[in-house]
Amino acid sequence: MIDIEQIRTNPDAFKRAIATKRIKLDLDRLLQVDEERRALTKEVNQLREQRNRVTDLVTTDGQNRADHIARSKEIGAALVLKEIELKAVDIEYAALMAHVPGLPAASVPEGVDDNDNVELYRVGEVVLPEFNQRDHIELALLNKMVDFEGARFAAGSRAYGLMGDGALLELAVLRFALDHVLAKGFTAVLPPLIVNEAAMFGTGYFPMGEDNAYQLEEGKRFLTGTSEVGIVAMQANRMLEGLTREAGEDAYKALRFAGISACFRREAGAAGRDTKGLYRVHQFQKVEQVVFCPNDKDVSEQEHMRLLKNSEEIVQALELPYRVVAVCTGDMGLGQVRKHDIETWMPSRNAYCETHSCSTFHDFQARRLGIRYLDAEGKKLYAHTLNNTAIASPRILIALLENHQNKDGTIYVPKVLRPYLGGREVLGG
Repeated sequence: MIDIEQIRTNPDAFKRAIATKRIKLDLDRLLQVDEERRALTKEVNQLREQRNRVTDLVTTDGQNRADHIARSKEIGAALVLKEIELKAVDIEYAALMAHVPGLPAASVPEGVDDNDNVELYRVGEVVLPEFNQRDHIELALLNKMVDFEGARFAAGSRAYGLMGDGALLELAVLRFALDHVLAKGFTAVLPPLIVNEAAMFGTGYFPMGEDNAYQLEEGKRFLTGTSEVGIVAMQANRMLEGLTREAGEDAYKALRFAGISACFRREAGAAGRDTKGLYRVHQFQKVEQVVFCPNDKDVSEQEHMRLLKNSEEIVQALELPYRVVAVCTGDMGLGQVRKHDIETWMPSRNAYCETHSCSTFHDFQARRLGIRYLDAEGKKLYAHTLNNTAIASPRILIALLENHQNKDGTIYVPKVLRPYLGGREVLGG
């Protein structure tokens, strides 16, 4: 949620953000409704004050009691009408405000979709082997790592079941990523996977993201697509402790969490090769980095780059080539201020493909959820929030299987994963 005062004082910036993020919102209508709301609020408050004064006179001025009662009823009737009018305006105001985007940082490139994302740099060399490469589907089936047919009978399209070394490899990757971020001071969290509408709205996934969420039949509860939702919403309406920045100093403290969870997404609209194999599935496992930091743009940027570095270290340790892209305005979410993706090389797709997504929200989520802290001067401020994938599987398994395949179809195990796989250097065979 955005502070309405920011919108009033800088409407052109928000109009530009609305246009470049491709959001359907009439900002002029919002500003008009805001004026109506302020005027009606003033009238309602004035009528309430008048009614209170007249009500006092009913008991203190007995001589004119009947007149005061009549006047009180007259004011009360007018107040009811104004309150009904204000309620209708409040509803429209809230609906419009829910679609106001966070302002992209100055460094964010403008664009329409992911085709306009800007490559910043590449790390690692793409090696073309001297043998014909298999894709991850063939490799996984060859080594009995996955059961597609049985899973699809049990759960429908885009279902999969990891088996044997496939299951062990996923667990190894998840545990390695978790241990990597825990060593950097993150606190492990197993958050709720079933959340209410307030949590989805508060984290910015609603409105506009309803099509990709699984809603449970018994009510307005949803399966989460990332542990970020549960972790951030768990702090709703709290004054965070240990979140400080000393006045005049560069040092600051932040709260850092590592969420471990299954994730569920409908992936509405996905088609073609994206729906084959393990690339775009309805259920997956993820370790997510989530940070709460002081309300300071420079601090947020530092934390953003720290999160990005953590994930790059993980991909590098897995010995995978990748690139980092700056995500353009049209490919950003409603509340995101800054976003970078890590795209890992996938030979069968002959492309770098998204495996990690690093986002800064400033105080967008905190305002919606009432997450605040006391600064060094005792002032209440809304926290800034950030998140980034540490690892997500099974998509990362595509890169691991295809980049580390041997001629005979076995899979080379990166050194960092071997302790989690009983010291094995090769899977399959």
